[in-house]
Amino acid sequence: MTRKLANIVLMLVAVSLCYGLQVSKPHYGDLIGPIPARGKLGDTVVGRSFEVRAEKAEFARNLKVDRYGETRILTTGGIWAVVTVEFAARAQSTTVAVASWRGPTGLIYDQTERLSFTDGLLPVAIDPGLPKKARLIFELRPDEASDATLLISEKLMSALDSQAEISIGPVAIGPDALPPSTVETLDMTQPI
Repeated sequence: MTRKLANIVLMLVAVSLCYGLQVSKPHYGDLIGPIPARGKLGDTVVGRSFEVRAEKAEFARNLKVDRYGETRILTTGGIWAVVTVEFAARAQSTTVAVASWRGPTGLIYDQTERLSFTDGLLPVAIDPGLPKKARLIFELRPDEASDATLLISEKLMSALDSQAEISIGPVAIGPDALPPSTVETLDMTQPI
């Protein structure tokens, strides 16, 4: 009877150990996921093949754009977040193609495709010694503006490659549920 009890106890210990290993091990996506290079607004974040510095983040209800010589006003159900960045290649020419806005709740907003006709948006080809400015434009809910993180990488699937993670920091929210710095219309026809 004691041998049977010892076998049961040993089996329970083995099951507990296996369960502990299963829940504590990193997931496959974590093992081959992007390697974060972190910084905050104004910092130069250095990745494997490019450097990026987010200069400023602006918020607007509308965007004024020029499309084929015609001025248009673009609206959104939330707010526009426009981040001006400067890219620099490190050792060889590269292209930065993907940017996302991760809000404080974990929701991820990809760069809008409604402005694909505008210059200065991703993808941006950069060469060593020739920094280039760009705008990253997102449509998001006003409550996703504060404590957000900007995610920038060379390609959509950046497995085992660096990904810049830039903290936007706290943004005050006014009584109208918008950041107080939100302008009515942001003029995107002006040079970066």
